[in-house]
Amino acid sequence: MPPTHEVVNQPSPLEDHDAAAEPALREGMEREGAGWSAAELGELGRLAGTARARGWAEQANANVPVLRTHDRYGHRIDEVDFHPAWHVLLDTAVAHGLHAAPWADGRAGAHVARAAGFYVWSQVEAGHGCPVSMTYAAVPALRHSPDLAARYEPLLTAREYDFGLRPPETKRGLLAGMSMTEKQGGSDVRANTTRAVPAPDGGYRLTGHKWFTSAPMSDVFLTLAQAPEGLSCFLVPRVLPDGSRNALLIQRLKDKLGNRSNASAELEYDGALAWLVGEPGRGVRTIIEMVNGTRLDCVIGSAAGMRAALVQAVHHAAERRAFGSLLLDRPLMRNVLADLALESEAATALMLRLAGATDRAVRGDAEERAFRRLAVAVGKFWVTKRQPAYVAEALECLGGNGYVEESGMPRLFRESPLNSIWEGSGNVAALDALRALSREPEAVAAFLAELDRAAGADARLDAAVRRLRAELADPEGAEFRARGVVGLMALCLQGSLLVRHAPAAVADAFTASRLGGEWGHVFGTLPRAVDTAAILDRARPRR
Repeated sequence: MPPTHEVVNQPSPLEDHDAAAEPALREGMEREGAGWSAAELGELGRLAGTARARGWAEQANANVPVLRTHDRYGHRIDEVDFHPAWHVLLDTAVAHGLHAAPWADGRAGAHVARAAGFYVWSQVEAGHGCPVSMTYAAVPALRHSPDLAARYEPLLTAREYDFGLRPPETKRGLLAGMSMTEKQGGSDVRANTTRAVPAPDGGYRLTGHKWFTSAPMSDVFLTLAQAPEGLSCFLVPRVLPDGSRNALLIQRLKDKLGNRSNASAELEYDGALAWLVGEPGRGVRTIIEMVNGTRLDCVIGSAAGMRAALVQAVHHAAERRAFGSLLLDRPLMRNVLADLALESEAATALMLRLAGATDRAVRGDAEERAFRRLAVAVGKFWVTKRQPAYVAEALECLGGNGYVEESGMPRLFRESPLNSIWEGSGNVAALDALRALSREPEAVAAFLAELDRAAGADARLDAAVRRLRAELADPEGAEFRARGVVGLMALCLQGSLLVRHAPAAVADAFTASRLGGEWGHVFGTLPRAVDTAAILDRARPRR
């Protein structure tokens, strides 16, 4: 090579680091009762930090799923082909219990351990997390019909990935999808027009068009349709017990901004066999169990996307020189990176608290169930809404290198809006929180009690909580103000968690910037007194 082609001042590849060694993650796991899972998480974290895992992610997204509606002889088959890397990613997730395994695990903290693993492995690739998340969320909804749960729950919780269209009860493990959205209604599922007609065999026959069906290669789906009694929830298998294909016709796969490795489909029910889940006419109440689980995973997934972007940015700045010094040593870059690190740590602490509430709610804790009802909606609104601006800033830390596909940052950026849209856009999440505020006083009481556990520890947090209480007491124009109120709820909750559990440097910087008015609402405007060295030490990738 000519001497002008000598490569200098480029960072080394970010390889062979432990994605599970993050201090905020480890501390939160201990705090929320999942310290016993550290060894398995470490194994997964070391795999997540390898060049091999990064290669799987790149291959699964470069080779997108392909729909085959017919076989060579003209028979309708409606199959989706995936690159082998997709199957490796899913096999790893299922083998580590990141899907529905916690529902079969009696240990306290099982749902926290699963959340931590989902967070670590989602940093590798987000698209395959869709069927993993839906399988996790399907189990509590399915339990509304004990007979169906008895048939399918052992297979949904099994740690075996068994791909292929075969009768569900002949497989070693199952994945679940969901099929609710219709083109005329979107988030307004009560406007759904899919019809469910009772059949002599005790099942139902579904007819209608679903605008978005997540992971159409799944074995079973939860869906909503209009039964004679009203909107109801149903379980729909892809393959019938006799081995024939159910009447689920995949019309096309969506050409999406991001989430390219995952197939999302338009689906036609043409008299498809389905079984009722829960009470007829109570479909929304039944399916909300699934929605609560997937909304939690939206928070986890966005926190994971932030962490993945932060690690790339810190690693680049630690090895790239500009204007006579390392980027990491430049004061303004330290401000930006420390600000990003604060946002990431706050998101991680919040998602682990929500996972802990889920775990304790499952075990019968009524206060935690009430807290979770409101806090998941708040967290879903805020953390997912923060992700796009966050990833854009982290990408900019790499400059032009970050804009190049090989860096991996463009894929993180394309993924970043998804979780805010999935399971109800920002407005839907904010309005859901507003609904809980007005109708479920026990949820409000539990949420405020959580904030009060940090009372007196930080004057800026105390002042913000007083502002929040005043907002909650004012019903005038509540819907118009919903985003501002829910955003303040999220910041107060994150502040309370960090003040109680994070190092002083992290908690002080967060409350000073987010709650104390010493922040310019763009990343990199932290006040001068912030201890960037302590904050960035917690953020760096660890080997």
